Amino acid sequence: MTRVGVLALQGAFREHRQALERLGAEVVEVRLPGHLAGLSGVVMPGGESSTIAKLLVTYGLDEALSGFASAGGSLWGTCAGAIVLAKEVVGYPEQPRLGLIDIAVARNDYGRQVASFEAELAVAGLASPVCVPFIRAPRIVRVGQGVEVLARLDGDPVLVRQGRVWAGVFHPELSGDDRLHRLFLESLALAPA
Repeated sequence: MTRVGVLALQGAFREHRQALERLGAEVVEVRLPGHLAGLSGVVMPGGESSTIAKLLVTYGLDEALSGFASAGGSLWGTCAGAIVLAKEVVGYPEQPRLGLIDIAVARNDYGRQVASFEAELAVAGLASPVCVPFIRAPRIVRVGQGVEVLARLDGDPVLVRQGRVWAGVFHPELSGDDRLHRLFLESLALAPA
């Protein structure tokens, strides 16, 4: 059984946990560095990116997650989680972040809460489109070399991967469609030990 973590400091972590458990994964809620032991991957949920980043520093998870990635662990940030993983946050150069994927993101660039919407995405690795919500979503405005674009919306990258680090700017955990979580779990099984 795949053992995977969900960062549980703030945001929509319960919904990610439920999706992963529906797929048969053993899920650990990650709140402290010690919770990373024995995990293959960690999902970082949406929420408030600045709050999540500050809590990572407070609990020592910033260094622990960077070490986890360096040791071969996989990470998937969704919405605010993608911001926390990004190398650059446009307009917020001082915001703490992990910088583990070579992308630049612009916070809330798809609009405020009232501008939230759903969109169908064709995703590399899925046979048919998935419908996902975008809620105060960040926009990926730059992807570096070595970053693979797995899905686009109106030409903009919205799901990307660099090695074992994934970033998506939407909320797959709220879609009721677990195929993206399955794709992430399958990538863990394929990763070399």
